[in-house]
Amino acid sequence: MNTHSKEQANGLNRLLHVYREFIRKYPLVPFVFWRLLALCTSLFVLGFLVFALMSLAPGDIVDRFVLSYLLESQDYQRDTNVSDEAIEETRARLGLDRPFYVQYVLWLKRVVVDRDLGRSLITRAPILFLIRERLVNSLILNLISLVFLTVISFAMGVYLSSKAGTKLDVGVGIGALFLHAFPGLLLLILLQLFAATTGLFPVTAYPSVPASEGRIQFVFSYIHHILLPLIGAFLSGIGSSLRVIRATMLDQLGKPYVTSLRSRGINESRIRWMHAFRNTMNPYITSSANLLASLFSGSLILEIIFAYPGIGRLTYQAVVSEDVNLVLASIMFVSFLVLFGIIVSDICLALVDPRIRFSKNK
Repeated sequence: MNTHSKEQANGLNRLLHVYREFIRKYPLVPFVFWRLLALCTSLFVLGFLVFALMSLAPGDIVDRFVLSYLLESQDYQRDTNVSDEAIEETRARLGLDRPFYVQYVLWLKRVVVDRDLGRSLITRAPILFLIRERLVNSLILNLISLVFLTVISFAMGVYLSSKAGTKLDVGVGIGALFLHAFPGLLLLILLQLFAATTGLFPVTAYPSVPASEGRIQFVFSYIHHILLPLIGAFLSGIGSSLRVIRATMLDQLGKPYVTSLRSRGINESRIRWMHAFRNTMNPYITSSANLLASLFSGSLILEIIFAYPGIGRLTYQAVVSEDVNLVLASIMFVSFLVLFGIIVSDICLALVDPRIRFSKNK
């Protein structure tokens, strides 16, 4: 081996040594990197599949887009009789005559490089402008629901684990099982009927008081309007969450380390909240990503029933009106949030549980 080859080998060995030392000191960095890479790959595959499904749709969607584009252009505003040649010419100019994978690459270039999501085919408004406010509304609704579910589920689950076998435990367990099996759509319809019959809650989930009339009035009106949808989202998810936390807590209380702590005379409440509670968080953090996904999927029906201006209702309106650009952007945004929630739950699980080993070279 000549001198040049030895220097290259020594340099490569030094790089490998530095890489291994970096991973040993910061094991969370490659963990997060591979999770983010998986997120980008999943979004890429999802977008490809969406474009593939769009290519299988009937041609009226494309024809409607081309006609709306032509009728709003200066050349065809005075002439509504558009010829087939003009439609095909415009279709070729817009790239709609190309295969779906070519259209997908062009769409990615426009989004990533140009940072442009395009315009709605119906309202002609920028898609980012339409999605921004709706996305914030959906995030507020779902994050508040997730916080209430987490706090109340843990509090009730830990408390019921100390009352295992009692009438209270059996009664709450039957109620949780009933709520878990009860159809979410029927529950929301019943809550809507309750609001319409009693008049205690508004039938819509968004305040009629403009924010310009007073911020305090708008906040109180918003809380009043959103309370019933929050109750619906809470009742839809409390059954499964409560049963998981209670079962996990009972399993942890039967472990040998709990018996050892009890033999040392440690207070029972300290054992529950300081030792067993931490291990109870592991399965909940794992299932919280699925819970977040179910909240976003369930918010579609909730937003439609309660006329809440969220991303789910916007997607539904876009599908009904065959607004392809808006449908694609909404699906990608919601998918990104769900996948990002999965990554956050993985990171939280790795931080909470010291037994989690990040990927590293040995």
